[in-house]
Amino acid sequence: MENLQSSQLAQYIPVLFLLAAAVGFAGGTLLVSILLGKYAKSNKAKDSAYECGKDPIGEGGGRFSVKFYLVAMLFILFDIEVVFMYPWAVVYRDLLAEHALRNLALGSMLSFLGILFAGYVYAVKKKAFDWKS
Repeated sequence: MENLQSSQLAQYIPVLFLLAAAVGFAGGTLLVSILLGKYAKSNKAKDSAYECGKDPIGEGGGRFSVKFYLVAMLFILFDIEVVFMYPWAVVYRDLLAEHALRNLALGSMLSFLGILFAGYVYAVKKKAFDWKS
């Protein structure tokens, strides 16, 4: 039993080496950056913020309308739902071969599309896609 446990623990040695290498690389990079940064010449122009060749004037970022976020969230919602259709489409032919799962597979996708369509109708009725309002 002890031999089995030691062989299972031995499988984690490469993972520990990789973890040590990652931590060592990150720490070494930071250490070199700190050491070299102390000797770098600094001036006001070099330390100022740089954005597309223009001097920064005013606030950092402008405000977006709530419509922007609403449309972005709707896009993510519908995009993720469409992504769920791909695995179903890949295995649908195999599911058709099994008579017991034929109706279940089609019914589950039709109910999924029904919920998707209901969400789309709700968004249209709430005028979520109108940019001007």
